Amino acid sequence: MSGKNYRDLLAWKRSMDLVEGVYRVTRSFPKEELYALTNQIGRAAVSIPSNIAEGQGRGGNKEFHQFLRVSYGSLREVETQLLIAERMQYLNAEQVNSLLDLAGEVGRLMQGLMKSLVA
Repeated sequence: MSGKNYRDLLAWKRSMDLVEGVYRVTRSFPKEELYALTNQIGRAAVSIPSNIAEGQGRGGNKEFHQFLRVSYGSLREVETQLLIAERMQYLNAEQVNSLLDLAGEVGRLMQGLMKSLVA
């Protein structure tokens, strides 16, 4: 896996789409959330492709697998924060479901990538 560039990985590409979607919808969050939920969800979303890239760049499958696990944890954090935003009525169900669908795809891609590293 170390010969492939992280930018070629579908998991990285789709997680970048998720970051873009999260940033797009959080623009409408109340200003009082700027240093709270808005910041937290943005940081968690950015962590997903960042850890995929860093892990792939380390060169070893064991390290890459560990970074993917961290990335997967951040993905679950983003999903939870999206649900919180929906409960707080910062986002509607359509916005949340669209991003959760994308997050589900990213999660499946990361799971497949993790399995390929231990096979």
